[in-house]
Amino acid sequence: MSPPSLTRYAWLSIAAAIATILLKGVAWWLTGSVGLLSDAIESFVNLAGAVMALWMLTVAAQPADDDHAHGHGKAEYFSSAFEGFLILLAAVSIGYTAVDRLLHPQALEAVAVGLLVSVVASAINFATARTLMRVGRTHRSITLEADAHHLMTDVWTSVGVIGGVGLVWLTGWLWLDPAIALLVAANIVWTGWQLMQRSAAGLMDVSLPAEQIEQVETLLAGYRGQGLDFHALRTRQAGSRVFVTLHVLVPGSWTVQQGHDWSERIEADIRKALPHAHVTTHLEPIEDPVSMVDQGLDRRPD
Repeated sequence: MSPPSLTRYAWLSIAAAIATILLKGVAWWLTGSVGLLSDAIESFVNLAGAVMALWMLTVAAQPADDDHAHGHGKAEYFSSAFEGFLILLAAVSIGYTAVDRLLHPQALEAVAVGLLVSVVASAINFATARTLMRVGRTHRSITLEADAHHLMTDVWTSVGVIGGVGLVWLTGWLWLDPAIALLVAANIVWTGWQLMQRSAAGLMDVSLPAEQIEQVETLLAGYRGQGLDFHALRTRQAGSRVFVTLHVLVPGSWTVQQGHDWSERIEADIRKALPHAHVTTHLEPIEDPVSMVDQGLDRRPD
């Protein structure tokens, strides 16, 4: 899919964030609920994250150039890390407000109308999150996936807040409102931490998941039965792009053309197993002991 097709989903997220800020702000203004206020604050985080997502998706879509020979795909990790950081800031703000309300309880007003407005806002977030998750997984965009996870967390947060405010309305227990806001803060701290961990892993060139590496190993096992061998298999992911490198060991009596043809066949099979993969092979004679020296990342001195 072309870059504009992905960035339009970031615009969808921005529109949803603005709509929910307005709706949840109205709900808080009507009721005075600190739980609904915490929900509205998180929507500001949604907006900031969506704007960052739009920016990073635009950068990631740029083609490789002289200064970025592997493309700009890693820009997506900055977006998800930034959103994780904003989530943590929102949790601190929610926690502070909730503690203050625990110490200074306040009665709620116009609860029915406020809850109805909040339900509409949550429905908007739910529909947007499902769309972003589907597109993000289809196109391997960590930015859209992170935005979707955040919005879905916001949905469950809203469900908890709405339920809590409803209980306060029915029971008159004012302490429930800030108590639920504290639970909301704890929940989004976990989500923010997970997003930041995943982003750090991408920036540190973590290998592909074990099941995907196993796919490649199974594919290579079939070629070993035909007299070839392999080592120095390395993988990493940069946004939607996957990079795979390996050394292909072939009989030394083969011509360069024969070795090249087999390498091309292996690379094509790996690309079928791992869509969006960029595969690089290094050809070596299987009989030469020197071929086994460079299995590590840094070639050992002779």
